[in-house]
Amino acid sequence: MSGLLAGKRLLVTGVITDASIAFSVAKVAQENGATVVLTGFGRLSLVERIAKRLPQEAPVIELDVTDPAHLDALPGKVREHVDGLDGVVHSIAFGPQSVLGGEFLNAGWEDVAKALQVSTYSYKSLATACLPLLTPGSGIVGLTFDATKAWPVYDWMGVAKAGLESASRYLALHLGKQGIRSNLVSAGPLRTMAARSIPGFEQFEEAWSERAPLGWNLTDAEPAARAVCALLSDWFPATTGEVVHVDGGYHALGA
Repeated sequence: MSGLLAGKRLLVTGVITDASIAFSVAKVAQENGATVVLTGFGRLSLVERIAKRLPQEAPVIELDVTDPAHLDALPGKVREHVDGLDGVVHSIAFGPQSVLGGEFLNAGWEDVAKALQVSTYSYKSLATACLPLLTPGSGIVGLTFDATKAWPVYDWMGVAKAGLESASRYLALHLGKQGIRSNLVSAGPLRTMAARSIPGFEQFEEAWSERAPLGWNLTDAEPAARAVCALLSDWFPATTGEVVHVDGGYHALGA
């Protein structure tokens, strides 16, 4: 088998529809020689149907990243399909409507805490749950949305992403001694199910389409997926704690 990820075993979380970045990651990974296992939560039958649209149908494991029992059971469930992992993709985020759409000053702690647990803390939770399966040279890659700026309507999810970016650096610090890397891909706005749930998200779409130096395709998740796969490959053996921007160059511009 040939390809950038030939022989690699990957766990990919967050596949909801075939428009999701996670689906594109799984597809590109398989096309480059990887064996992929998916996780899903909630509408598991939907994820299983989506898994059939991949080049090779991938097994689906139920995983609620806020449930300690699910996390404890994860290594055993993964081993039913592969004997270990070379990479983990974190594509999980959630925030109640009250923490988005301009409600920053009004959001209550209970809802903010849920957003932080699912979108930020789960990166560490997923990583530590997978540690028994990972070996030196493995990589963990998450997905963020540039948290160096305050974005209209993104509100507490922006805070959660800032925490995610910091958590990735700390994972890089603490897992480096085991030879495990932690990196993030900061993608531009894409018309995923997650994006559609954010009130006013079209503001991002208009700005990117007009200003990104390379232009920006709101419906093409493959550039972000390729970056994720590259970071999971052997071509970035000494890169960790990094945020790679895949946004048409928008992040490099002034206001």
